[in-house]
Amino acid sequence: MKHAVIFTVALALAVILAPPAQAHCEIPCGIYDDRARAALIAEHIGTIEKSTKQILELQKSDRVNYNQLVRWVMNKETHATEIQTIVTQYFMTQRIKPDDAQYDRKIAVLHQMLIAAMKCKQTTDLKYVAELRELLQTFDTLYFK
Repeated sequence: MKHAVIFTVALALAVILAPPAQAHCEIPCGIYDDRARAALIAEHIGTIEKSTKQILELQKSDRVNYNQLVRWVMNKETHATEIQTIVTQYFMTQRIKPDDAQYDRKIAVLHQMLIAAMKCKQTTDLKYVAELRELLQTFDTLYFK
């Protein structure tokens, strides 16, 4: 009986504490909206840009509002992570196939996007935001045309 209670409590904690599923299905469901994912990446890039500009502006203040500064940093990180998730879980895992035309180029551009998103997390250098936009445009041309 004691083991059953421990197991039940452990199972309940595992369910409660488990992170929510983020990725589009991998079963595969056959329901894909590639353009929507690309648009989401573009939206995340815009949010990273706004967050970065807000961080830079807050840092200039004589009295830094650390609460707002932390919130903008967290926001920037969250959206960069979302880009990484879409790139890896959606495009690299499910949509780009080894026999696709220009497979190597598509994968290389996606990998560069992962690195640029990482750099957006690490810095407030807007050149990485511009790089992400350029890479998304390159990927768009490779993938949709």
